[in-house]
Amino acid sequence: MKITTNTVPSVSYTLKVDGQVLDQASKEQPLLFIHGVGMMIPGFEKELEGKQAGDTFDMVISPEEGYGERDPQAVVDLPLDVFKDEQGVVNTEMLVEGNVLPMQHQDGTQLQGRILEVGDQAVKMDFNHMLAGQELHFTGEVIEVREATAEELDHGHVHGPGGHQH
Repeated sequence: MKITTNTVPSVSYTLKVDGQVLDQASKEQPLLFIHGVGMMIPGFEKELEGKQAGDTFDMVISPEEGYGERDPQAVVDLPLDVFKDEQGVVNTEMLVEGNVLPMQHQDGTQLQGRILEVGDQAVKMDFNHMLAGQELHFTGEVIEVREATAEELDHGHVHGPGGHQH
């Protein structure tokens, strides 16, 4: 069976950026996802389309087909007040350069922000994805391909071994 929309590929892979390994999935614990429904970055899905069990891949995905280009407007200064707890105290232990904090936009959207700089009045945060602007080099193998079940398609994720358990 070939990888097409609404199939569940099982893949092992290594992701490198600038020659450094950033992520891996082994044959024993592969990545499973529903293909063609937007679970993965566009370039990864495009490159896997039509492959079948036993096929290997070696792909370089551009930022446009990955996590996008870096957006300078996604780097913002937030007033220190934003980081106050219920008692009005700023937890300075979490405000460390390099820390990634879960944040919420005014409209309720969940974001991840990396602290770039901590000042007396503000914290400079970068809300770009950590891999924005990067070329992504994936190598790996397709282990298995199967049809997604109706329940998986309805729930929007893979069930069973390697997937979500209810």
